[in-house]
Amino acid sequence: MAITNQSQLRGTYREPAPRAQQKVLDHLDRHCRAFIELSPFCVISSFGADGRADTSPRGDPPGFVAVLDERTLLVPDRPGNNQVDSLQNVLAHPEVGLLFLVPGMNETLRVSGRAEIVTDRELLAPLSVGGKAPLSGLRVRVEEAFLHCGRSLIRSRLWDGDAQVDRACYPSYGQVLADQIRGADAAEIDASEDEANRERLY
Repeated sequence: MAITNQSQLRGTYREPAPRAQQKVLDHLDRHCRAFIELSPFCVISSFGADGRADTSPRGDPPGFVAVLDERTLLVPDRPGNNQVDSLQNVLAHPEVGLLFLVPGMNETLRVSGRAEIVTDRELLAPLSVGGKAPLSGLRVRVEEAFLHCGRSLIRSRLWDGDAQVDRACYPSYGQVLADQIRGADAAEIDASEDEANRERLY
């Protein structure tokens, strides 16, 4: 049976503990800011003009997302495939969600708000790596922020060394694309990706 309304949903789950709502902030307190400063990785959720949801990973040295003030974040956009999916989505719908992770910590930080694309050189210059500033950034006006409990990462054993997957058990990036794109050459794609990863991270 599919759940199709709120009463069915609430009837399936017990009521949340009061602190589940009490912990939700409308700003970044010192704990949120410290978590972001420790985080080298986050996932951005957005949705496009067609209503389709999208998630995109972002990674850099810890603290790569700048906390401009208690209600504002700046997320650099680094070189990628140039599809700029998240940026296009923000133009259609500015609402975004961010999930921050810190290696070795099971808790995650959830932040949601409204984003805009900025290209101001002076604003983006502090986000430079190796002398290369991002072409743009997402300036996020924070509306909600809260620490999420660690149970999902505990269940996944994400940080456990003995749970790491042998990369050889899954095809290379190039092989996957060659199987999906007619005429694509796996070795050529892998070589191109290796070169980009060495020379064009920033």
